[in-house]
Amino acid sequence: MATVGLIGSGHIGGTLARLAVHVGYDVVVSNSRGPDTLTGLVEELGPQASAGTVDAAARAGDLVVVTIPLKSYRAVPAEPLAGKVVIDTNNYYPQRDGQFPELDEGSVTSSELLQRHLPQSRVVKAFNNIYFTHLLTLARPGDAADRSALPIAGDDPEAKATVATFLDRIGYDAVDVGALAEGWRFQPDTPAYGVIYSADPSDAAREAPAGTGILRSALAAAG
Repeated sequence: MATVGLIGSGHIGGTLARLAVHVGYDVVVSNSRGPDTLTGLVEELGPQASAGTVDAAARAGDLVVVTIPLKSYRAVPAEPLAGKVVIDTNNYYPQRDGQFPELDEGSVTSSELLQRHLPQSRVVKAFNNIYFTHLLTLARPGDAADRSALPIAGDDPEAKATVATFLDRIGYDAVDVGALAEGWRFQPDTPAYGVIYSADPSDAAREAPAGTGILRSALAAAG
């Protein structure tokens, strides 16, 4: 099976590594602090996992996940990602990332910024609308009646198909929202962000499945 490279190994990155290893992928994890800081995660993940530099993870991955704070997106190496499918999990949080005028005015989405930075890669937005705890606990086999769906957006149909296959293998259906420009439909402060996977919006810790129908309704309610 293919190798998944992870640029960023925090809550979402670490969870995706766990899900990927569970279904047979090899993973190469990385972060900005260096491979030595990922020893514990690699030991937990087992022999299918290794730690490397950001550049090494980018080169090793047949599919590469960028899951770092948006403010650091320019640090993602472009050359080793040329021609590859890149999953962007980012959200724009001004209190963390600082102000991005083009995002504030809505003239561009955060994933379009990454696509501009990686002009030879095929960026697909995914995994940004679900809490990492729910991402782990809501994964289900393909025939499960309570399987959840996650939205994806991208400008390349083949890349989106690749990401949809990855989602399916790790336990989720995919709903294609359209181009990267449509990624705003499942960004923070939209109905499809976070709470649709919560049993109680006031208690985010309690997860609840959200299938394709629920997700499509939430996406439509964004406007």
